[in-house]
Amino acid sequence: MKRNRVWLGLIALVLCFSVAFLTGCAKKAALKEEAAVTQGQKAVAPAPAAVADDAAAKEQALREQALREQALREQALREKAEREAAEKAAKEATERAKMEAAGKASTILKELQIADILFDFDKYNLKPEAQEILKKGAPAYLKYRDYKLVVEGHCDERGTVEYNLALGEKRAMEAAKYLSDLGIEKERIKTISYGKEMPLDPGHDEAAWEKNRRAHFVIFPPVK
Repeated sequence: MKRNRVWLGLIALVLCFSVAFLTGCAKKAALKEEAAVTQGQKAVAPAPAAVADDAAAKEQALREQALREQALREQALREKAEREAAEKAAKEATERAKMEAAGKASTILKELQIADILFDFDKYNLKPEAQEILKKGAPAYLKYRDYKLVVEGHCDERGTVEYNLALGEKRAMEAAKYLSDLGIEKERIKTISYGKEMPLDPGHDEAAWEKNRRAHFVIFPPVK
């Protein structure tokens, strides 16, 4: 009986030690696991310096992007200004060319202008003063060979329409022949008679009639 109690005591003591040992091992394992988790969290959590560097890098990237966009805007504005300046210069050059061409054409037309020549009553032969006018006018047509000329024959109001149309044609033909003899090609000179239908002076006296017995010269510029 006494021996049994001793064995029971030993068994109880062994069980106590076993429980205490197992409990200690479990606590150690829990502590190790907690320490491992803490270390893992420390490893995962970024360091404050890394966060600051990342923010600085993003800010730098934004600044660089803003600078690139600003540079593109400035380049676009420069190109627009250059394009507008080129267009303005081209327009001004075109306007200058037009003005110069118009001025040159005006000068040529002035140089080609031949004053009216007058005829005696019922005559179509050229008077000396008419010949001088034609001699002065011919050189310009020899210089500017692209220009043509129409010679109009006119009469005063006396006589029939048919008679004055024929007389006007003779006056125009006589002037054209004289210009041709001075070197202007025949194909560049045309003639037309208006007879008494287009008087320069509407009067009914000798002063008006003298003005109306004339040959008038119309310049035809080259067709462009």
